[in-house]
Amino acid sequence: MGITTKMIPTEDASARKREIEEKLKQEQETLSFIRENLEKSDQLTKGMVSILSSFESRLMQLENSIIPVHKQTENLQRLQENVDKTLSCMDHVISYYHVAKDTDRIIREGPTGRLDEYLACIAKIQKAVEYFQDNNPDSPELNTVKARFEKGKELLEAEFRSLLTRYSKPVPPILILDAISVDDELEVPEEVVLEHLPEAVLQDIICIAGWLVEYGRNQDFMNVYFQIRSNQLDRSIKGLKDHFRKNSASSGVLYSPAVQTKRKDTPTKKAPRRPGTIRKAQNLLKQYSQHGLDGKKGGSNLNPLEGKDDVLDIEIDSYIHCISAFVKLAQSEYALLTEIIPEHHQKKTFDSLIQEALDNLMLEGENIVSAARRAIMRHDYSAVLTIFPILKHLKMTKPEFDATLQGTAASTKNKLPTLITSMETIGAKALEEFADSIKNDPDKEYNMPKDGTVHELTSNAILFLQQLLDFHETAGAMLASQETSSSGGGSTSEFNKRLLSTYICKVLGNLQLNLLSKSKVYEDSALSAIFLHNNYNYILKSLEKSDLIQLVTVTQKKAESQYRELIEQQMQMYQRSWVKVTEHLTDRNMPVGLPGAKLKDKERQVIKDKFKGFNDGLEELCKIQKGWAIPDKQQRDFIRQAQKKVVSDAYRVFLHRCANISFTKNPEKYHKYRPEEVEDMIEKLFDTSA
Repeated sequence: MGITTKMIPTEDASARKREIEEKLKQEQETLSFIRENLEKSDQLTKGMVSILSSFESRLMQLENSIIPVHKQTENLQRLQENVDKTLSCMDHVISYYHVAKDTDRIIREGPTGRLDEYLACIAKIQKAVEYFQDNNPDSPELNTVKARFEKGKELLEAEFRSLLTRYSKPVPPILILDAISVDDELEVPEEVVLEHLPEAVLQDIICIAGWLVEYGRNQDFMNVYFQIRSNQLDRSIKGLKDHFRKNSASSGVLYSPAVQTKRKDTPTKKAPRRPGTIRKAQNLLKQYSQHGLDGKKGGSNLNPLEGKDDVLDIEIDSYIHCISAFVKLAQSEYALLTEIIPEHHQKKTFDSLIQEALDNLMLEGENIVSAARRAIMRHDYSAVLTIFPILKHLKMTKPEFDATLQGTAASTKNKLPTLITSMETIGAKALEEFADSIKNDPDKEYNMPKDGTVHELTSNAILFLQQLLDFHETAGAMLASQETSSSGGGSTSEFNKRLLSTYICKVLGNLQLNLLSKSKVYEDSALSAIFLHNNYNYILKSLEKSDLIQLVTVTQKKAESQYRELIEQQMQMYQRSWVKVTEHLTDRNMPVGLPGAKLKDKERQVIKDKFKGFNDGLEELCKIQKGWAIPDKQQRDFIRQAQKKVVSDAYRVFLHRCANISFTKNPEKYHKYRPEEVEDMIEKLFDTSA
């Protein structure tokens, strides 16, 4: 501490000095205090160090005593764990030796009613088999549990078969008809679900199938599955056939009353849409030929389809519906199969499942083709008409059919196209042979209508062509299938339509030639003309009424006018038969003289001969022609009116000319008929009831 050397007063210096000395004394006291505390602290530190040294020594002694005990305890715990594990393993191993005994009762009683418990039991046996195979493959216990496992698997397979057999039932025909029917009144068709198995049973079957695939290493159950389901599919379709046979005869059409009860706002349900049968053609024939175009008797007495009763219609409808039913049922079977059969086996199993039903349907179709072929050999071409509705439906169903069979073997997928080809081939053959038969039908006198009405050949030909109208696309495709040209247009609808039009024109042309030939059988040219007139008129009216004319005009634009010309020509030919009557009324050889003048005997005889010739000719023609027939009332009336006008006008002129000529004393002997009576006689022509 420095002392300043400033110059200060003496008094101040003394005070300052005292102050400094006091502070120094205080500092010295503080220093002494600090020294004393440091000494105490040193003593305490030495005491603490001594205590810690003693504690460390004791800890070392404790550690040396505890560590051996800890290690010994740890070893004991490890030994205990090993003992526990060993005991547990022993218990586990011993349990495998008791599996056969523990599971014996459950295995013997089978899985029925307790599938989950049974599968858990099988799982225990399977683990025992795996243990013995890995650890003791030569032990007798392995053979025991293996035998038990195989027994359990056999019972599962038996349960699979039993469940399928017990609960697989044919689908009721009513339900099938609901599934394949189309209700036009519904904007969205109601989907009919075909439930083949109860849900609980289905789940058990799926569970068993899954186990057999994963653990059973067995595919035999797939064979069991397709055999049982194949049988049910076939029985379902046969049941539908039987349903048709039992019910269609009385009702004519089938419908499903089951759907009626589902929708209270729809009191009646339409019958399934029928692709068409020969019945419509039969009705048309009855309308035209049996009763004539005017509703009176005068048509053909024979009908090529008259002997075909409703049984044929039922068989056709039955087959058509069975085809649709097969597609619907097969789709349903595939949906069921995908839940049960492993994916990579589904297509093959499905292929096997549908074979029996598909083969039966194809066989039935081939039988229809064979029957048609035999009918053609007998020249019964009407029988081939049964093919048309069937073929139409097969071709309409083919896209859905192909989609359903996608993934099956080529031989399976080709069955329907093969049947379609067979039907098209035999159908085309029938069409061509029918056209030839129309051309070559023999002219038999006993087969000609005595009254000159429509010939059986004409009515049969028109009936056949009218049937083609309902199936024009099918018939056109039939003809196109036989075309060998490579024009590239053979597959188009327009091309098929032109082919059919050409065919119809060919048939009509052959018919016209044959009718012309047949007309020569008549000795009377007038009856020949009436015969041709009736047939041509029948053809034209039939074409117009059935819209066949529209098909004809595709290739023959003037067909209608040509027929009208033919009809007019035959009317004129007929009218010539009256010339031998009216020629007696002409001025030829008539005596020329003043009224009231006396005639020579020769001149009087001329007038008498004219009257006699007219009277005899009129009576003879009316007697003959009254038995002839013109079924068309309009044509009949037209011909009568035209003939009345020609004859009565000429007769009136003749009578007027002879009115003031005295040629006989008994004029009533020659003037037998008044003009009105002549008209009445002509009015009764072509009326067999008069």
